[in-house]
Amino acid sequence: MVGRGLLRHGAKVTGRAGGPNRTAPAAAKHRIGRAPYAAGVSDDDLVRRLRAGDESAFAEAVNTYHSSMVRLAQTFVSSRAVAEEVAQDTWLAVLKGIDHFEGRSSLKTWIFRILANRARSTGVHEQRTTPVDLTDEATVDSRRFDAVGAWSDPPAHWSDEVVDRLSSGPLVAQVRAGISELPEGQRAVVTLRDLDGLSSKDVCDVLGISQANQRVLLHRGRSRIRALLELELAKR
Repeated sequence: MVGRGLLRHGAKVTGRAGGPNRTAPAAAKHRIGRAPYAAGVSDDDLVRRLRAGDESAFAEAVNTYHSSMVRLAQTFVSSRAVAEEVAQDTWLAVLKGIDHFEGRSSLKTWIFRILANRARSTGVHEQRTTPVDLTDEATVDSRRFDAVGAWSDPPAHWSDEVVDRLSSGPLVAQVRAGISELPEGQRAVVTLRDLDGLSSKDVCDVLGISQANQRVLLHRGRSRIRALLELELAKR
């Protein structure tokens, strides 16, 4: 089947972070909003080629999704090395199961759902479970308000200047570090929504959570990152 030659002989499927040692098809840089495959290639085209054993179709899928898969796996497991192993296992499952893909979701959602299930199981095995908590949690420090509930320390205006500053390398690195420090559920939702560009429905499908749960986790995660950004921008 497609890709088995790459995997059978010890070749590792790695994404951008694989560095100079990667031995699978060279992975293209993942960009939010980029076309998923080569121009004019649809999910149906890619699935048909994968089922026909087309190695180039497998390479296209790896180039498109692997980096994002590792990033998502890292929200469940203890290290990047483990995340890479989970992604490897996921590709094997994709190769074995492509004939059973029914097209009820996008190919990306289907692949990410397989990955999330495997990463979650691996995380449990590592005894790193974090239950989803829907109890009340303050998303803005209460000290920001005065006795009558008005802002005592209003948030900075998010002007074009602030947006420009957010595009700087150090801030981007701090945001990514902040995301990595979020609780597991928030980390997974923010990663899928804001880094990988999945819709709320697809995130629910991938993680097996309700729309209400997804909204709460996204709100809490974004609020924590927003607070981090305010602190960083105040220093500049």
